[in-house]
Amino acid sequence: MASLEGKIRYGVVGGGWISQAAFMPGVGQTSNSLMTAIVTGDRAKGEELGKHYGLDVYGYDDYEAMLKSGKVDAVYVATPNFRHREFAEPALKAGIHVLLEKPMEVSVEDAEAIEAATKASGARLMIAYRLHCEPGTVAMVEAVRKGEIGKPRFFTSTFSQTVKASNHRATSGYWAGPVPDMGTYPINAVRNLFEAEPVEVMAFASRTDRGLGCDDTVSVILKFTEARQASFTLSYSSEGVDQAYLVGTEGAMNIAPAFGFGAGTAITYDLITNGETTHHEAPVVDQFAGETEYFSDCILEGRDPEPNGEEGVLDMIVLAAIERAIETGEAQKLEPRSRQRRIGPDQTRELKLAKSPDLVGIDVPME
Repeated sequence: MASLEGKIRYGVVGGGWISQAAFMPGVGQTSNSLMTAIVTGDRAKGEELGKHYGLDVYGYDDYEAMLKSGKVDAVYVATPNFRHREFAEPALKAGIHVLLEKPMEVSVEDAEAIEAATKASGARLMIAYRLHCEPGTVAMVEAVRKGEIGKPRFFTSTFSQTVKASNHRATSGYWAGPVPDMGTYPINAVRNLFEAEPVEVMAFASRTDRGLGCDDTVSVILKFTEARQASFTLSYSSEGVDQAYLVGTEGAMNIAPAFGFGAGTAITYDLITNGETTHHEAPVVDQFAGETEYFSDCILEGRDPEPNGEEGVLDMIVLAAIERAIETGEAQKLEPRSRQRRIGPDQTRELKLAKSPDLVGIDVPME
């Protein structure tokens, strides 16, 4: 199904910051997608967004009615992490495609249930790894594949920001905190740059005196086969830093910014080989428009997206192991796993960045 114009019709589930600031304006930049509904627990917010974008408005209790309305082909789920399964699973069972924000859920079991629902129904599931469609990220993956730094040996990253102590991400424990929220990016990056899955995980966490409801600084070490390692540090209580470094046997990549999006943010890397540095800067693109256009293409063309449920579950396995490592103080061994698919150049989308809209009833997460 699609609209009369041949566009995939999306219902937006959750009217928070990421929906309003990034996804909703991004949809208008695509050629194959539009929005028809908004689902939110805040009726006043929903009515204002509905009026602005021309959407039908539903409360969370009306979700099933929206799925049965015949007016949506897909949903974008951007609720807090612990409510992802609540909305993704019924949509998939109803034959409605799902673009699901990362991480998939707050337990591996819930993530696997979502993946099982898409396999059972045939509706398509894509985890919203926006960087899988971003030109700079795809270019880095391709450069590593071509052997431009030799064999990858180790990866390091620093990703930090100051989050308001009152924001829900800072008040709801591990699965709302910096590791699932920010750590998913370096985990996903190194898994795709190494084209491998980690076999052992260690982590250390600390909590400042800011009164956050989670550990606000966490350092993680991942061990891979073939003598490869990765490490990264995340923080909710530090100056904003967004960088990564990948070192191989014959060269290195200095990546900064590595994971961000928005005005003026172009994923950029310096390639260092034979003592010489070459600069590679991708254009500033609307990453949310890009991932939406790619997913809609997949739906319209009857093919599965690359960042599917398997990709999301593999990250969830690492996130759960980090939590166990923090709690026990012991390294966590993981069963050997492999990924059926990886990022491909056909996923790249270069859509112009949408104008940032006025936000409705939003507590901006950063101080």
